[in-house]
Amino acid sequence: MIAKILLFLGTGISLYFVPWPIVTAWVKPLPDTVQEQVNKAADYGFDGIIVCINKKGNQSEFYTSGYKNRENKIPADPNALFKIASVSKLYKAVAVAKLVSDGKLSLDKTLTDYLPELKDRIEYADKITLRMLVKHRSGIPDYVRTPDYWVHPKETADEQLALVLDKPANFKPDKKYKYSNTNYLLLNRIINRVLGYSTFQYIQEKILNPLNLNHTFGSIKDVNIDDVMSGYYVGYDADLKTDNVGSILATAEDLSKFIRALNDGSVFRDKKEQEIYSSIYKYEHTGLIPGYQTIAKYHKDIDAVVIQFTNTVNFDGYNWNMSEIMYNRIVKILKKKS
Repeated sequence: MIAKILLFLGTGISLYFVPWPIVTAWVKPLPDTVQEQVNKAADYGFDGIIVCINKKGNQSEFYTSGYKNRENKIPADPNALFKIASVSKLYKAVAVAKLVSDGKLSLDKTLTDYLPELKDRIEYADKITLRMLVKHRSGIPDYVRTPDYWVHPKETADEQLALVLDKPANFKPDKKYKYSNTNYLLLNRIINRVLGYSTFQYIQEKILNPLNLNHTFGSIKDVNIDDVMSGYYVGYDADLKTDNVGSILATAEDLSKFIRALNDGSVFRDKKEQEIYSSIYKYEHTGLIPGYQTIAKYHKDIDAVVIQFTNTVNFDGYNWNMSEIMYNRIVKILKKKS
């Protein structure tokens, strides 16, 4: 088993540099219950954790440990709002599929067709199609990967976009896959322009309301801040929950119901819409921003959606690895039970 773990961590790494807490967390025997595993969150380096398991019939089970707010020792709350970061892209990709199905967007039109003012500001703008943006095949640089971005994150889309304007492309359009948040920033701008109102308003009207998802919000500005789970960065004492980083916020239960609807097709009006979506994006996602880590997946073999929120982050990979180990062990316990 140890040999497999070391292989997993990467061949050629000196044993001196092996992150032994990760190895230890991986090889320990599974506990009998999900709650016992979740109770180990503090051992994994997390201030708080929320797990929601959405089973057949949209029935939800919740497991928590640690803190919603560590300063005031407020226990983790299964109904707390959480910044789901890049998981937000699933909602936007569904919005694109619906608008394409309605003929309001075309996957084959280019960036300059929709945003002509960017023709000379983004390389290959006249070659990058909407399809390439959705699928992360545009070659446009990722604004969050500009130097020291998270030291002083930008709060507006204009500020974020300005970081990559007039920069060379990472590659020619459709030649490679490279994940870039700029793609979805531009999709958001395109949808806003085509509709004449905000992308999130469209998501609310066409996705959230039909599914009765009443605990999903477009911005930290739209919620009671006391309802939001605190977020922490290792080595930095301040609570990050008030930072406006452009993320959708949702409860674990709302997110679980959305992921189920995405996977069983009930978020789509018809097969055409679903087929468009399947051609452009995936059915699960993870999210990572300072203070917030999300894993959101449907597991067909046990017919369960498993959502995990953890609220302690660093960017050397350690906390993310620990969150994935926690998640995978929870899923193993569920499969063992089933």
